[in-house]
This record gives sequence, structure tokens and C-alpha cells, in this order.
Amino acid sequence: MTLLQDDVRMHPAEFNYQIIQMSNSKLETLQVFGTPEDIGFTIGKIMAASIHETVLPLAEFQQARRSWKDSSYLKKLDEAARSVFPDYVLELEGMARGAQLDYESLLIWNCRGDLPLNEGENPESAEHAPEGCTTLLYPAVEGTHAVIAHNEDGAPELDGHCRWLTVNQANGTKFSTFHYPGMLPGHTFSVNSDGLVQTINNIRVDDLQPGIPRHFICRAVLDCSTLEEALVHLQRNDRASGFHHSLGHTSGENLLSVEAPASACEVKKISQPASHANHLLDEKFSGLSQTITESSSFRQDMSEKLLRGSPVPEAKSILYHQPSQGLSIFRRPKDGADDYAFTLATGIFRISPSGVKWQIHLNKNEWPALSN
Repeated sequence: MTLLQDDVRMHPAEFNYQIIQMSNSKLETLQVFGTPEDIGFTIGKIMAASIHETVLPLAEFQQARRSWKDSSYLKKLDEAARSVFPDYVLELEGMARGAQLDYESLLIWNCRGDLPLNEGENPESAEHAPEGCTTLLYPAVEGTHAVIAHNEDGAPELDGHCRWLTVNQANGTKFSTFHYPGMLPGHTFSVNSDGLVQTINNIRVDDLQPGIPRHFICRAVLDCSTLEEALVHLQRNDRASGFHHSLGHTSGENLLSVEAPASACEVKKISQPASHANHLLDEKFSGLSQTITESSSFRQDMSEKLLRGSPVPEAKSILYHQPSQGLSIFRRPKDGADDYAFTLATGIFRISPSGVKWQIHLNKNEWPALSN
């Protein structure tokens, strides 16, 4: 790791964070230390400009705030989070203080996928549907390691405002994650010090209830030491909504593909290369109403087609699929899709009993922007 002059800056009082800027990379790394309040406050303070200048003006956030500010439904979500995960609430409260923003605004930003639509609202209008993501899972075969690879697709306005965040908690646990401004860590691609890897795909399912917001569930998984512990969180019946989770662990257990809307959880052990985009695939959920965008359908079908190749292509070549025109797996604005997602970063995790090796790529660069 090469440090640029003045790239490492320590807090003058608490010495509880470190910022490192890699040469020729726009992805800044941030390391924070301490209690939940310390961690949240530090993240909020450092990312305050991005939160105020980039997140708050987003149409996605503005509509959610107009619809749900001071609502009883939002209060129920907050109460559920506080009753089960008080430390993560402290993180979010600290983040709000550090960013000099009211807690309710950050709660809305973190709960926007848990909040039901008001009558007449269109969930898939282009301006309100930026969250994509495509995940590939390659199980270990003799002589190889398992791989989880993930395109993190989000609002193009956030490009250059995300960080690779490493959190060293006062209780001794540690994790690293690709982090959006104003968000609880955990809803993108992540790895923790116990060798657990998690990636997340948004799903658009009409399956909501007052309960624990899904971003708090993602955050809880980062503090798990085993896949079994993670599944306890994903199988709770008091979740407000849900995601698709891909999970792996250095213990050598199978990679898991977990579809977890609010009302149920389906765990699939991966025995051959597989992919997942942004809609539920298991027949168990055929009765649930969900929105399947043209983009998600294309990325699912195309990635499955490419995985059937002989030999099976490496993850980067599939996640970087981008024809000269038309729909693609690697996302850019105005790529012909029916949402406006943008591939902010690609995370590739190679998992073996000896540990997790990871790389983060930006803009289809041949060399990773970051790696361990």
C-alpha cells in the first residue's frame, strides 16, 4: 500500500480514525475505532459533506422523507431496531451527530426499502430505482478456492463518495465493507475478521411489515463468527423486509445463497457456479408480488448463460459484460435499462481455510484499486 503525502490523518484528540488515499485511486479507505457511538460519530463527521451535498438531494431520499417523516410506521421500525440491536442504533445516532443532521433523516435513508409505498407512488420510476447489483458464486472444487464476486450498483450521484471502511470495534471484532454515505455498514460487499463474507442484492418485493429494518439485519451479520449465526438473523420472523444475501466462510462450508423477504427465508447451498440479480428466484416465493425490472431480468439471464460456458469464465469477465450498446451487466447511466443504476465498484473475494483474499475494482481497471 502506497501512501501519498499527508494521506494519513489522525484525529487530534481521540486518535480514533485513519484515512488512506491510494495512488491513482478515487476509492479512499477509512479505518475507525471505538464504541458504537465513537464509530458512528467518526463516520458521520468524515462523510458529512457527501451526506449533505449528495445524499439529501437525491429524489429517492426526498420522496421517502416527504412520505414518512414523523410517521407512526417509521417509529415502529425504530422501536423494533432499538429493542433488538441497540448498539447499531447508537452507531446511527452517532453518525447523525457527526454529520450534524437529525437522526430521523438518517433513519429514513436507511429504512427507505422497508417503507411501503403510498397510494399512487410508482416504485420503479427511473428516478427512484437506482439499486441494482449482480453477484456470482463459485463453490470450491478440488485445488481451488471458493469465490464470491459482486458488482455494487447504486445511484450514479454516489460515484466517488463511497469508501472502503474498516471498523475496529471496542469489543475486539473487526470488519471491512464498501460503504455509502449515511448508511449503516453491511448492505454492499463485506468481510469480517472471523472469515465471513457477505454480499447483498436488493429485491423489490411487496412483502413488508413493521419490524427490524433490513439494513440493521445486514449490519448484524457483520458481527457473526459463523454462517449459522448469520442465518439466525436472516430467519427472524420480525424483519421489516429483506434482501438477497450471499454468504461464505473460511471454515470451508458451502457458499450460501439466501433469499430473505420479510415473511420467509430460503437458504440454498451452492454446488455449482451461480448468479443472482435483483429479484427472487426460488419457486417458494412464486406467490409473492415482486417487481422484476428489465435490467434485473437481463442480468440474471445473461450471467446464467455465461456461467454455462466451457470453461466457466472468471468472475471479472462476466461482471464486466458491457456490449457496445444495449443492456449490460456492468452498469453505466443511459445503458438502456429501466432503472438508472451505476456500477460503483466490483468486489471479488477468494475464500479458503487459510483466509479471505479480496480485490476491489473500479471502472473496469485491469489492476485492483484496493486489495489485501
